[in-house]
Amino acid sequence: MLSQTSPNPNVGPLGLVKRSSNQPLNVSLSVSVVTYAPNLKLLEDTLESLAKAVAIAKAAELLTDVEIELIDNGPSKNFLGPLEKFAKTFNARLISGHGNVGYGIGHNLSLLASTADFHLILNPDVLIDEMALVEALKFMSSHPLAVMLGPSFIGADGNLGHLCKRYPNLLDLALRGFAPAKLKKLFDRRLQRYEMRNLPLDLPTLGVHILSGSFMFCRREEVVSVGGFSSAFFVYFEDNDLSHRLASSGGLAFVPQVKVVHFGGDAVRKGWWHIYLFARGAFTFFNRNGWRWW
Repeated sequence: MLSQTSPNPNVGPLGLVKRSSNQPLNVSLSVSVVTYAPNLKLLEDTLESLAKAVAIAKAAELLTDVEIELIDNGPSKNFLGPLEKFAKTFNARLISGHGNVGYGIGHNLSLLASTADFHLILNPDVLIDEMALVEALKFMSSHPLAVMLGPSFIGADGNLGHLCKRYPNLLDLALRGFAPAKLKKLFDRRLQRYEMRNLPLDLPTLGVHILSGSFMFCRREEVVSVGGFSSAFFVYFEDNDLSHRLASSGGLAFVPQVKVVHFGGDAVRKGWWHIYLFARGAFTFFNRNGWRWW
């Protein structure tokens, strides 16, 4: 568990390393948003929330340069016009024409080509709090060992969600995804442990194992050094795999001061095709990183 302020005397009140007046701060951020047949209104809201957070971080002198990239994975040209409009409105770059390469590989098109200090992997259905980038930058500046952080989030139902996880096993995945409510209640203590529900909501925690790919704020070079997202995944569990490869350094953090609202998730409710993709992603993850049954 970590406190919100650093004892380092070289860290200023906003959590940034102090500098002299002739030493300007240059902190850059790249943001990638991968879309596939997006809800256009929700995507617009996502980009608006991002723009507000960027403006506040710049006003606080925590951020200078920002590059936003929309990665269009399809499925048809019907979405191209609205995406071009959003790119122009929000001063973003649109990457299109590569087809549906998958979620992680789509983000890699931006992540691996960027030269920014930090990178934000963002879902098109996540609204970020206006102070989210300020809090993320403050934490990263105060904790140089942190490689990637995840936020606290509220789901579409208004309830607190849990984006941090322990290393998954088949029983926990089956319980979370397919068990009826009564059976889940019987295994509630087990699921609480898997979902790390005991993490404090007033202080950051460094050393978590799995972060959600819906919002990953990271030091770009460190993530690029492990290859970014693996091409072995199409969708689902690419975030687990990336987290697992980074977790050995102990540099994954849960920072509840970074707040988001997430409208997605729950592969089971999306139909059999998503259940198949979820199962395929899980099989790939366990084959690469080791099987755990319970």
